[in-house]
Amino acid sequence: MTDKKTKETRENISDNKTGRDRVKAAAARIADSIPEDRCLKDEPMSKHTSFRIGGPAALFVQVFTEDELAAVLQACATENAEHIIVGNGTNFLVADEGYPGIMIHLAGDFETVEETDDACCVRAGAAKLLSGISAFLTERGLAGFEFASGIPGSLGGAVFMNAGAYGGEIGDLVESVRLMKGDGSSITELPGSEMGFAYRHSSVEDSGMIVLSAVLRLIPDAPDAIAARVAELQAKRNAKQPVNYPSAGSTFKRPANGFAAALIDEAGLKGYRVGGAMVSEKHAGFVINAGGATAEDVLAVMRHVRDKVMQKSGIELEPEVRLINCSLQLKPEA
Repeated sequence: MTDKKTKETRENISDNKTGRDRVKAAAARIADSIPEDRCLKDEPMSKHTSFRIGGPAALFVQVFTEDELAAVLQACATENAEHIIVGNGTNFLVADEGYPGIMIHLAGDFETVEETDDACCVRAGAAKLLSGISAFLTERGLAGFEFASGIPGSLGGAVFMNAGAYGGEIGDLVESVRLMKGDGSSITELPGSEMGFAYRHSSVEDSGMIVLSAVLRLIPDAPDAIAARVAELQAKRNAKQPVNYPSAGSTFKRPANGFAAALIDEAGLKGYRVGGAMVSEKHAGFVINAGGATAEDVLAVMRHVRDKVMQKSGIELEPEVRLINCSLQLKPEA
């Protein structure tokens, strides 16, 4: 009779092999639709995240069109291969071991922004940087997006998590969102009112749908006035945030009672460091890569901050950064 522990171990090994085989099978299908120079094997994710941290993705695929994205998603669905959509990588912490699945990076057609028939609306692609959208809107005298001008991310990720700053949120501006089903089988357009926007959340997080583009509704104003507000907010950001260090922005979500940065500061954690990861001395809400940080360094800092804040205030901080193939849970000892 097979020992239960041995059987479980064999099953886990089998599952791991199956996972690798599924990625390989999906990669073979993807090769029929995507050129080889856009299918990168064992691509270091440190090259594609603002943290400058992360081991290799088994496969990193750049898609330029909706048809290409549909083909890649269908290949992943057919082979049941693990995959994630990645934009500008500004809210990711990828494990030092990397990611065993397929990273799908949107580019090309997804990086556009254009006017619509409604003079107060624009449509922007999911991979368009928020800074680029801000510049486009400023030139055309369309206001309301200033708060997002300095957020270092792309529109798809901003819609996904309802990104915000300085009292504004992307969800406040969304007229509609063009979405692809997670298996690439269909496309739909939902009004903003049906996107389930809440603090750092949208229904996309739960549905598995992929943001392709979004229509944003703005307010007419003088370009000079808009530019002045953008400059003012950028100056505030530069003065208060550690913009000269790699990070993923705010590390923890704002809790219901209080502000994460204030709670971390009150716990005396500014400057707390493990390896190359450190709580910024400039803004306690940021864990930064102060030089040579690993994902485990960042996780160790986050765990310590979470535990100390809980001890001092009784408030549990939740990560705002997306943890890819890693966790705040300690690994069991071998």
